[in-house]
Amino acid sequence: MDVIDRFFSYVSFDTQSDENSTSCPSTEKEMRLAEALVQELQSLGLSDARMDEHGCVYAHLHAAPGQEMIPALGFIAHMDTSPDAPGANVRPRRVLYRGGDLPLDETGSILLDAQTLAPYAGQELIVTDGTTLLGADDKAGIAEIVSAAAYLLEHPEIPHGPICIAFTPDEEIGRGTEHFDLSAFGASAAYTVDGGTLGELEYENFNAANAHIHFTGFNIHPGEAKNKMRNAILLAQEFLNLMPPAETPAHTEGREGFFHVNRIEGNESAADLYFLIRDHDRTAFEARKEQLSRMASYLNGKYGSDTAVLYLRDIYYNMREKIEPEHMDLIHRAAAAMEAEGVTPRIVPIRGGTDGAQLSWKGLPCPNLCTGGVNFHSVREFIPVPALETMVRILVRIAAVPDSKEA
Repeated sequence: MDVIDRFFSYVSFDTQSDENSTSCPSTEKEMRLAEALVQELQSLGLSDARMDEHGCVYAHLHAAPGQEMIPALGFIAHMDTSPDAPGANVRPRRVLYRGGDLPLDETGSILLDAQTLAPYAGQELIVTDGTTLLGADDKAGIAEIVSAAAYLLEHPEIPHGPICIAFTPDEEIGRGTEHFDLSAFGASAAYTVDGGTLGELEYENFNAANAHIHFTGFNIHPGEAKNKMRNAILLAQEFLNLMPPAETPAHTEGREGFFHVNRIEGNESAADLYFLIRDHDRTAFEARKEQLSRMASYLNGKYGSDTAVLYLRDIYYNMREKIEPEHMDLIHRAAAAMEAEGVTPRIVPIRGGTDGAQLSWKGLPCPNLCTGGVNFHSVREFIPVPALETMVRILVRIAAVPDSKEA
């Protein structure tokens, strides 16, 4: 079984996570893929492969003879797919892209545009049928890690230290490392394989927090409401009007932070706003949280205490603070492996987060590698076949002892 076969197998599992669930993993169906991965890893020869009670898969590849004293290196990917697009009944297909727009669905109304596809002319692509996401985020990462492990097992002449493998649930809803067992994993450093286009290499991500603002109104019959009614929906609207209009995802890029309102609900009596707060700069991140607090205080001063109640929860922090400067060898090692395979590394800030960000803050330095996938969380998600295959070779080179000629 090669990396393409593995990828097609893994995306056949519906592993969509559920942010409203309180269980771990958040959906029972995530464990079906975990069980299949344990069986596959054991069949390859990783006899200690197991799934723990939280749905996390661990496995270990012994060091090559004579390399046992090299610090263990880890590779991590996540099994769940995003709730942002349908994830069941994925129907991937391989197409040779020759140019122009590429229709995905039967009607041709959902397509990949020629501008997006221009870099992949002449390449075979794996695409969706336009009704679901593909699942390259992050089943491509899983397929690449398993295929690299299989290659190392088939080529004992390649010198490498101990290799630790983990596949996590619930990364897409921010809970991928809640129950991650660092001692069971056993690595002194690791990489997540969860990035985008081929060549991306990342060790900087957003600082992230979630905000929930609850608005309490006073409802009365509209015919008797003059100077009495306080409409909670309009309170929420007034709060939104205080937001800086240019500091949203649609108006920011690179290292620019934002506020993102992603849910609003309620009625005249009570309403709720939900925000994502994101910024690469820690000082600016703290200032954004303080800005929301001042806005809530303003409404409370205007309409009465507890009119607007703000709840804040930090989710993860920028791993750059933990990677730089002590662990930049991980970045150099990955960049060298990419260059050896003819890929130009592009060090870019992640406009999001990874399991590696949280693990870095727990003491396991863990930058992020690309998978080769494009348009994550979308029915237009796709991955070039050459990218999948190249990433397997890059992982093998990263795993090999530095300066080894065998890889």
